[in-house]
Amino acid sequence: MAGFDEVSQLKPYKSMWRIKVKIIRIWKQYTAQGGETIEMVLVDFKGDKIHTSVKKDLVEQFDPVLMEGFTKILINFAVTYACGSYRTTKHAYKIAFVSTTKVRPCEELPMNLTGFTPAKFLDVLDGSLNTDYLVDVIGQIVEYRHVEIVSVNGKDTEKITVELRNENDVRLTIVLWGKFAMNVSDAIQLQDRSVSNAYNVSDIAINPSMNEVQAFLALLPKDGLPLVIVEAKALPMFL
Repeated sequence: MAGFDEVSQLKPYKSMWRIKVKIIRIWKQYTAQGGETIEMVLVDFKGDKIHTSVKKDLVEQFDPVLMEGFTKILINFAVTYACGSYRTTKHAYKIAFVSTTKVRPCEELPMNLTGFTPAKFLDVLDGSLNTDYLVDVIGQIVEYRHVEIVSVNGKDTEKITVELRNENDVRLTIVLWGKFAMNVSDAIQLQDRSVSNAYNVSDIAINPSMNEVQAFLALLPKDGLPLVIVEAKALPMFL
């Protein structure tokens, strides 16, 4: 794209970058060390993604102009090494806003530019994926257990276990906690086609209107498989 750097080109030791990106995920995160920060995942016109952080001292400055789903031009920011667990992209680096970073409105990138890259179920099941990275998953819910209330770190939390299948009928068990558990449970019972809820970095959508979802549905076996409800056994839980 003329006049803009590409996300794949970003690297440290330079700040005068100029990129046009869509904010595909945004959330606020609190840690004892860093306080409250803004975290984002950005994608450019080529589909390349990069994680971005706004430190606590700059949250008030940039919070009003950063919104999920919107395209922005970013100018003059730092690029640092990405490391650690729970990484949101495969990019070797991440963006860090500085006080002189500019955020400008612009023409929107295509709606279908979602950055959604679902992992293969077999890759998850056989342990071949690097566990430092978060993954996207798409599947049909074919089995679920009723919501349980369990104690985690001394606090009661909702938990639900669901089983997904892919287009090859490979099954993958998913455990959801807190508000995620309740929203998915409600969606299953009410067959609500528009439920979507985000909590921190993760995002769960039930039957979202996305090209990737329509393509997945077209590949599913036409077997009319019913949804199975599994009653949870009364077993002791140790956390």
